[in-house]
Amino acid sequence: MYFFVGLFASIIGAIAGLGGGVIIKPALDFLGDYDVATIGVLSAATVFAMACVSLLKATRSGIKVKGKVSFILAAGSIIGGVFGKIIFNYLIASVRDQELITGIQAGILAFLMFIIFLFVRNIEDIKTYHLKNKIVILIAGFGLGMLASFLGIGGGPLNVAVLAFAFSMSAKESAINSIFIIFFSQLASLVITACTTGFANIDLTILGFMLVGGVAGGFIGATLSVKLSNIRIGKIFNFTLVGILLLNVYNLIRSLL
Repeated sequence: MYFFVGLFASIIGAIAGLGGGVIIKPALDFLGDYDVATIGVLSAATVFAMACVSLLKATRSGIKVKGKVSFILAAGSIIGGVFGKIIFNYLIASVRDQELITGIQAGILAFLMFIIFLFVRNIEDIKTYHLKNKIVILIAGFGLGMLASFLGIGGGPLNVAVLAFAFSMSAKESAINSIFIIFFSQLASLVITACTTGFANIDLTILGFMLVGGVAGGFIGATLSVKLSNIRIGKIFNFTLVGILLLNVYNLIRSLL
């Protein structure tokens, strides 16, 4: 079960730039076998494995990230990821009710997915930009990294929406640049966990299965991404957003009952 969660999430994540964490996080919340801290580590590690394979595959296929923009966004996301993880760890230590934390994350995710879905559906009527101010780009990366780290999702949909809106990137460009940012943000998340709370109290029994799924999914997704058109990638992105939105609404309602 967990292998297929990692596999499916990573295939979709590699194709559309979603990263996979935005699927893995609510899916593991739905299964309910692990606490929020463990889910965060399982998601981050699987997404990081997917990002490694996807970037390697994309490089060999001649697909490149958008130079300075993605590097600055990645730098900002690392800094933001540190702050997001600190906030998350503080919340874990302060709130005893794990269901409440799950509900907060699910509510924020559902709201963000709804906003992103509306944006993508109406992108042709929305003016996009080509931001060049390095400070603004760094701040954008900071915000993306902080949200992604706090929610434990990798940041894929957020990255794609920001890249399309602020830098007028196509679906394919947004996808590969999103994965590039995710690579650094998830690496930062894992390093922060290792240096603060550590992994001793986290159940990593099924991590190996999820990592294999992440690697396989990253390879398959990156291969398909090269062959698919921008229109098809956009449709996969939209369809996945709706599924994630509904799953998070369900998780939110369940946490409140």
